[in-house]
Amino acid sequence: MSAKLKDTLNLPQTGFPMRANLVEREPLRLEHWSGLGLYDRLQEKNAEEESFVLHDGPPFTNGDVHMGTALNKTLKDVIVRYKGARGFRVPYVPGWDCHGLPIEHKVSKSLRDQGKGVEPLELRRACREFSEGFIEKQRGQFQRLGVLADWGREYRTMNPAYEASILRTFAEFVDKELVYRSKKPVYWSIPCRTALAEAEVEYKDHVSPAVHVRFRVRES
Repeated sequence: MSAKLKDTLNLPQTGFPMRANLVEREPLRLEHWSGLGLYDRLQEKNAEEESFVLHDGPPFTNGDVHMGTALNKTLKDVIVRYKGARGFRVPYVPGWDCHGLPIEHKVSKSLRDQGKGVEPLELRRACREFSEGFIEKQRGQFQRLGVLADWGREYRTMNPAYEASILRTFAEFVDKELVYRSKKPVYWSIPCRTALAEAEVEYKDHVSPAVHVRFRVRES
């Protein structure tokens, strides 16, 4: 475009770059937020306002963040930011679920592949180390997604203090007579040696070659 023709046009003026270059610019933006102490400043701004607490149902520490966990955490981040913008005090404490079969399966398989027996104490120690490794990875991945949270107060279900708080809470339920013994059907996985949730039970269609014939019974 010639200089003369360009001078006749009312072109938009902006300080934004024409190319996003997100791979380069996003880390700089996150570093800027961190330097500002953005999360703490938002908490201070609404410190005297009504609180909105979103309890973080924590992800399993059995692998890297995938599309499901990324979507889950992003949706929570959207809610927290929205409530903060509406003037609520929104303390958001992230956590990790360090128990369960997904972790135990992976660790048990790894030990067996190494030709090691799976002793209970060794298994627990290995599961703890396995979880801690993926906590570090997932924290960095969530921060890379731009999730604003109190990362210095994160909770882990394998911490003794957390486990003790669960026991105390359960004891309160017992004291209030909210816990009782009764009978109910329980779905059970024989290979995994554990109870299953109803959502985990799958039924397969089966065509049986058996033939059922009904005969009338004569009284004698």
